[in-house]
Amino acid sequence: MTDATELRTRTKELLAAHPPATTERLDFLRARFDAGLAWVHYPQGLGGLGVSRSLQAVVDAELAAAGAPDNDPRRIGIGLGMAAPTILQYGTEEQKRRLLRPLWTGEEVWCQLFSEPGAGSDLAALGTRAVREGEGWVVDGQKVWTSSAHLARWAILIARTDPDLPKHRGITYFVCDMTDPGVEVRPLRQITGEAEFNEVFLTGVRIPDSRRLGEIGDGWRVAQTTLNNERVAIGGTPIPREGGMIGKIAGTWRERPDLRTHDLHQRLLGLWVEAEVARLTGVRLRQQLVAGQPGPEGAGVKLNFARLNQEISGLEVELLGEEGLLYDDWTMRRPELVDFTGREAGYRYLRSKGNSIEGGTSEVLLNIVAERVLGLPAEPRTDKDVAWKDLAR
Repeated sequence: MTDATELRTRTKELLAAHPPATTERLDFLRARFDAGLAWVHYPQGLGGLGVSRSLQAVVDAELAAAGAPDNDPRRIGIGLGMAAPTILQYGTEEQKRRLLRPLWTGEEVWCQLFSEPGAGSDLAALGTRAVREGEGWVVDGQKVWTSSAHLARWAILIARTDPDLPKHRGITYFVCDMTDPGVEVRPLRQITGEAEFNEVFLTGVRIPDSRRLGEIGDGWRVAQTTLNNERVAIGGTPIPREGGMIGKIAGTWRERPDLRTHDLHQRLLGLWVEAEVARLTGVRLRQQLVAGQPGPEGAGVKLNFARLNQEISGLEVELLGEEGLLYDDWTMRRPELVDFTGREAGYRYLRSKGNSIEGGTSEVLLNIVAERVLGLPAEPRTDKDVAWKDLAR
């Protein structure tokens, strides 16, 4: 049984063999993965040691104290938070060994090909087709709102393999090589001026059956693992007290007494308390993950994350008055990550509008909380048993 003491010993051995000051960043990350100290709850040989997830904090603290490099988790969040747990649960041994190491080190960036122009909130209505041909599949369709598609080597993809079945069935889950012929990525310019999102066109893309995750037609169940992890990754990211958006406005409040009013003070106090409650709820949720995979409770965390970000950024712009209307740069860029705290208030205000759409719309998440967490009656669904090909579109 590996305990905290042994993990500290293993971490010190890693640091002694690969001193951060003299070891190339990528070499250190690869060595950390091979030592089982990447995500300690994963199996041996796959970046872990098969121990409790709670022990990861022991490793992280030792490495941080030694000045060791991290894997830039904000840049590879889709791979870490969504693709990796899905591959771990449904992938073959060959898939796990090929994909997980470069995913964790950041050598290969991942994106998510789920949403479509006609299947966003109702994701199960997706129309991208995957047709069996020999030992593989030929995929045609269009995906949208794809973060990091312009950087990605791999994508997690769901496509319809049997249109004769109802929409939640007949879907299969694949790993798509974004460098393959027939994959075209086009930027989607946002209200911020940047093109962090993309639309992706798939035309005759050939995917070998060896890149299928899960059984044929079982893609919706596999996708639930991805989506549940996605909501926790977005809304449950660990932050210190007064971290994130609330920290920016609290800092402005302390530094600029000339902007203060009694009304703004009362509203700021209310949002500060809500942000702290949300932070502690995220801590509790991550503790629950020690016992297994995330469930529908993550929908509530992500729902609150979107609402708070929008309310806090709105109050920040109001606090700053005319200054809050300024915006530094409308240049069309294709960034590698979203930096909420490194830009000005105007950027936070505009970018937070997307929080209630990405990772599941707030309307859909409200339904999930109502039905799967609170146990309220489900909304009537007239298309549940209708073949996808017969649905009105």
